[in-house]
Amino acid sequence: MNKNLYGITALFNTPDEIIHAAREVSKAGYKKFDVNTPYPVHGMDRSMGLSRSLLGFVTTFLGFSGTAFILLFMFWTMSVDYPMVIGGKPYFSLPAFIPITFETTVLLGGVSTVIGLIALFASLPYNNHPLHDTDYMLAVSTDKYGIVIEADDPNFDEGEVTALFEKLGSSKIHAIDHPEKVYIPVFQTRFIVFLIVTSLAVSALTYVTLNKVLYIEPFNWMMDQDNILPQEKSKYFTDNFGMRVPVEGTVARGFIPYPYKGNAAPTETLSNPLVPTKDVLEFGQKKFLTYCSPCHGNFGDGDSRLRGQFPNPPTFHSQRARDFSDGMIYHIIVNGQNIMPPYESQTTVEERWSIVHYVRALQRAKNAKLNDLQAVNKESNLNVE
Repeated sequence: MNKNLYGITALFNTPDEIIHAAREVSKAGYKKFDVNTPYPVHGMDRSMGLSRSLLGFVTTFLGFSGTAFILLFMFWTMSVDYPMVIGGKPYFSLPAFIPITFETTVLLGGVSTVIGLIALFASLPYNNHPLHDTDYMLAVSTDKYGIVIEADDPNFDEGEVTALFEKLGSSKIHAIDHPEKVYIPVFQTRFIVFLIVTSLAVSALTYVTLNKVLYIEPFNWMMDQDNILPQEKSKYFTDNFGMRVPVEGTVARGFIPYPYKGNAAPTETLSNPLVPTKDVLEFGQKKFLTYCSPCHGNFGDGDSRLRGQFPNPPTFHSQRARDFSDGMIYHIIVNGQNIMPPYESQTTVEERWSIVHYVRALQRAKNAKLNDLQAVNKESNLNVE
């Protein structure tokens, strides 16, 4: 037997013939054989006696591994290592992390499929495969259907395999040899010179492109602009100062500065201009839950959700807090108090007064009087004895 023989190939003209040939080769006990067709032929895996591929399990396992990893990673970074309170939401608000989780699962599952197919199942790439550049491969890449039995198969016998293919009605049978191995030394003088010349040419072209060509007018990439950077000199003004101070005595349009910033609250001059309607209370509740509830709790009990990061604030339901005027509460929102920072930049005037109304509603709900309960019962058409 030819020791350089890779295998025996056979060509067939129709899908039915190749299906029948694959079934008969499998029944004959051959294990190391393969089928090549110009397009997928349904039922070929069953005819070849192939078991189910494990590639799907690799994809599933590594895909769910990506799910577990990214969830634990986001939980650790945003809930344990560096907890962040965003708009009063919980530390780990799962719906916000679903898009990243989905993308990571798909990414790792897809990448693992490609790597598993190449590295484990198909053993690709195989650039020096014996079937490459043969008449057999040219035929099965166009309109023929082929089967090859490798010489490494334990049951391989060149005469028996050829007789089997003839019996199956093959239109053409080829004996394929292993290609002759050619060794080309890498470190040749001309190759080293080629690398040096190529490196110098690419470096020079890259430098000229990135530093010269890309900055030819009008493509200056907005490096030269008419606007002035902070603390930059300006030739427009006579004093050469680019940063201008506001004109004394002027107020920006749409902004009325708080006149008692940093001073004691003049509660006698601050009164709530809003009527506590249903819309105002709902608006105040929304802003309270966003800005106030992380520290003060959802009902103003001072039960902070920050869990030890800051001292818990006092409750809104103490006698001292209930005695605060509306102006005092508004003043604290603007100026801050103790370790509470000012919320002047985060909230508008309407939002602050709406929060004041909602705080009053919370205080009244937890310190209801008899006439409040009677009013509620009357509104609900309840008869209280």
